[in-house]
Amino acid sequence: MIKNEIDSISDTITNAIFSPLKSWAEHSQGNWSILIGSGFVLLVVGLILTIVFHKKMGKTDERTNQIALKGCLCMLYALILCDLIFPKEYMWQVFFLFKYSIAFFASAIYLAVRYKKDFL
Repeated sequence: MIKNEIDSISDTITNAIFSPLKSWAEHSQGNWSILIGSGFVLLVVGLILTIVFHKKMGKTDERTNQIALKGCLCMLYALILCDLIFPKEYMWQVFFLFKYSIAFFASAIYLAVRYKKDFL
């Protein structure tokens, strides 16, 4: 009984947040293309930033290995959070793209902060 109430509350919140995005994206083909294009650009930028900060840390040793693993942990946390928030009934391909974009950006932000703190 309680699980059904929690599920309905989370579905209500998710629909309230993402229903306007769905209606905007389905309004025209151009809006859909903007949504897909921006998601792809965010994915590529996040991936590039993550790779750049991994390379800037230098050779792998005990300290940089721990930083890289915590960056991957931030990525995992972002993926889990996005799985909880994003709807699964509609536009799941688009939200799949944005989920990984957010995950790469989370890892890149963590690596940038640690790089600035430890290496500069």
